[in-house]
Amino acid sequence: MKSITPTQLRKNLYNLLDEVLNTGVPIQINRGGKILQITPVEKVHKLDNLISRPDVICGNPDDIVNLTWEGEINLDLP
Repeated sequence: MKSITPTQLRKNLYNLLDEVLNTGVPIQINRGGKILQITPVEKVHKLDNLISRPDVICGNPDDIVNLTWEGEINLDLP
């Protein structure tokens, strides 16, 4: 959890609010020895932030265990 001062909050208020909304990670503000916290009301699911990767192999991992690359690359160094 990120901890900031009121001055840092004032400088970057909108960016910090967006960060809390996007990540779901609360931010603590330390004011005069007291701690305040900005927390999203709705839970953010970590899987919602995953990027789609259509070129990733989907299927049985056992099918790729014995793949060979000898025909694809040349490992002979000059």
